[in-house]
Order: sequence, then structure tokens, then C-alpha cells
Amino acid sequence: MAFALIFLPLIMAVIAAAVPSNLRRPWLLPVTAAAHLAMTILVLARPELTISAAWLVLDPPGRIMLLVVSTLFFFCSFYAVDYLRHRQERSNRVFCACLLSFLGVMSLVTWSHHLGLMWVAIEATTLVTAPLIYFDHTQRSIEATWKYLLVCSVGIALALLGTFFLAYASLHGGLESTLVLDDLLRHAPQLSKPWLHAAFVLLLVGYGTKMGLAPMHTWLPDAHSEAPSPVSALLSGALLPCAFLAILRIYHICHAAGELAYTSRLLMFMGVFSMAVAGLFMVGQRDFKRMLAYSSIEHMGILALGLGIGGPALFGSLLHVVNHGIAKGVLFLAAGNIYHAYASKSTDQVRGAMRWLPVSGSLFLAGFLAITGSPPFGPFISVFAILTGAFDAGRFVVGGLFLFFLLVVFTGMSGTVLQVVQGRAPAQVRHLPHREGLLNAVPPAVLMVIVLLLGLYIPAPLNALLNDAVRFLESRP
Repeated sequence: MAFALIFLPLIMAVIAAAVPSNLRRPWLLPVTAAAHLAMTILVLARPELTISAAWLVLDPPGRIMLLVVSTLFFFCSFYAVDYLRHRQERSNRVFCACLLSFLGVMSLVTWSHHLGLMWVAIEATTLVTAPLIYFDHTQRSIEATWKYLLVCSVGIALALLGTFFLAYASLHGGLESTLVLDDLLRHAPQLSKPWLHAAFVLLLVGYGTKMGLAPMHTWLPDAHSEAPSPVSALLSGALLPCAFLAILRIYHICHAAGELAYTSRLLMFMGVFSMAVAGLFMVGQRDFKRMLAYSSIEHMGILALGLGIGGPALFGSLLHVVNHGIAKGVLFLAAGNIYHAYASKSTDQVRGAMRWLPVSGSLFLAGFLAITGSPPFGPFISVFAILTGAFDAGRFVVGGLFLFFLLVVFTGMSGTVLQVVQGRAPAQVRHLPHREGLLNAVPPAVLMVIVLLLGLYIPAPLNALLNDAVRFLESRP
């Protein structure tokens, strides 16, 4: 089943490149997404399908990431059809091929049980998403693309060095050199501790760059704000969690080696620092898509913080992967509708969105409340679990800083969001075409319903997935 989930999107990408029609080609996106989501549900329902080869195993954390990737891609694919329908002045051949390839390589990340293969898959995500960021062919988009390539390439190079260090930790410990996750977990107590510490730092910095942790986050605000809205949603809600999965792998190895205290301090520091940097740049932010990009940095910090605290906070961190991915899908897709209706991302020109675009404006406001951890939405549950875990573990300073930066972020985001949704639309934009329709309004609306339902009730299958992942990550073979 792994080969089907990985190669189906890649084969469809080749077909998309060969289809001559600019109008028909985008429909390959939802067709592929529906088949991929159906296979994902089948794999999750039948555990015997989660092992395809020694290097391809869908373990409990990978199942959560695959579910988020496949679900978010499904909704974004329908939105992308409408988005490309209004962009007929530009060929979408490269866009469709790269977006389908993106789904394939993200699926490979979730299945990879060999750290070298996982590194290749994460590097591939950089290569296939760069043309997507550059789709508008503007000066700012080319700048964002080059920054994305350069910064992430430096990060992935550090991750490769960390991978080598991890292999050498086996050799120095008198073991055979290996990068297979199961072997590393089995022999973790025998790994050389100094080399393991060095490997963790390099991998945290390397994959943390891809994840968007501060201070390695510099590519993220430009890339997320300049990319087309469905691409921004996937970058934030799907790609960043894939990088987080890579950090979960090395965290698990260090935990099995008895080095949890060492990793926890670094993860908590990176988490709090990322929240602080994001909050600082969100205050007074006028570009509402850039604001959402900084929100992604904040939430990656929350994931790292929950992982560093461990215990109940680890459950909250994994649940937050789901909640953040779905909520950020709502926000970026609604923001895309607002941007195309106003032809601007600046609050100087965008006012009165709830009157001019009642569905998208309302979803943008509701998505803001959800992503900032307001009840009764899903992120409130996961954020509260992390906060409870911090206090239960006696991390009172960390918990206090967590609450403070949540308040800073809420204050900063509220100023920008309220300017966008309140008031009356400026006279100069009222002649622009109204672009709320079935394909661009229903996907974020359904995602918003899911975010609300996750705040009221966590389905039993999802709860089982999360608890399995916590037990897996806390296990010491």
C-alpha cells in the first residue's frame, strides 16, 4: 500500500504534465486526492497494511501525519481547481505536476523508516514546492522562492550532517553503522552519547529550519505569503508537520537512549523562542497572509514545546498537529478569497470583508478564533493539554511564558483580523469581480466544521491513533 500512496500522485503528476488542456488538467488534483484519501483511510483501518518493506513502515506518528496530509490536500485540491480557473492567463502545467508530486513526496516522508530515505524525501519537498511559490512570477515571489531554496538548503545540509553523526554514534558505540529507525531504537542505549547529542542538535537545527522554528524561520513569512493560497495552506498545515515528524524520529531515539533531559531543554527553549518571535512580528502586521505565516511559526513552537514537556503535553502536541493543519487550511483558503476579491493583502486596502464576502469574511474571523486557541474549537483542546502538561510536570515558568505569548499572539492577530473583516469595503474595490463560489467557499467551510467538531468531541479512531503514537514515542525497546 505504501507504493500506491507514494507513486499514485507521482504517476498522476506525469499525466498532468502530458495533458494539453489548461481547463481539464486541474481536475486531476481532486481525482488523485480522493483516491489518496480513500487509500489512507483503508491503511489506517487495516494495520496489516502499514508495513510494506524494511524502509517503508507507517508507524503511529506517521499515521497521524499521513492523515493530516491527505485530508488537507483533498480540500485544497478542489479549491485549486477554482483558483486555476481564474488564472487562465498562465499555464498550470507545472503547477499541477508539482502539486501532485508534493503529495507523493510528503507521503514518502510519513512512510520512511530509514533516516537517509527520509532526508531525501524532505529535500524533495523543497524542490517540488519551489515552482509553486513562484507561480505568480512577480518580483516578490521570485525573492521568496530563492530565499526558500537557499535557507532550506542550508538547513537540510545540516540535517544531513546530523544524520552522518547519528550513524557514527553507532560506530563509536561498537555497533554496525545503520540509519534504519528500528535498529537505532533497539540499540539506542549503546549509542555514543556525545555523538548522539551532536546529532540531535544538528538535526533539530536542520529540520527545524524546514519546520519554521525561530531563528531559522526566515524563509517562511515570504514563502507562505507569496505562494498561491492552496499552496500556502499545504505548506503550513502539511509540510511543516512532515518536518516535525523528522524531529519526532530523533527525539524517539534520544528518549530510547535515556537522553530525554538533554532533548527536552532544547525543545522547550526553541518552542518558547519561536512563540516570542512570532508574537513580536504579528503585532501591528498589515499583511494578513504574512500574519498567517507568523502564526505558523508560533504553532510550530507550540509543537516543539509540547514535545519537550512530554507526558500529557505530548498527546496535546500530536493533537495540535491535526488541529493546526485543519484550522490553517480554513484561514489560508479564506484569506485567498479575500485577496482575490480585493487584489491586495494589506489592511490599508482590505476592509469590510464580512460584508463584501460574507462567507469568506466570517470564516476568516472564525478561523482566527480557532487558531488562537479559543473555545469551543479544536486548538483550544490541544493547547490546554500542553498547558496542563506543563503545570503537571512542574514547569511553571514555561507554562507562564506559554500563556503570556498566547496572549501576545491573540492581541497581535486580532488587530489585523478585525481591520480586515470590519467596516465597509473601500470604494475603489467595489467594481472588482466577486469570487465567492462553490469550489472556493465550501472547502474552507467544511474544514471549519471539522475544527469545531474536534473541539467538541475527539472521534474514537483519532483518539486511538494519538494514544498509540504517544505510547510509541515513549517506548524504550
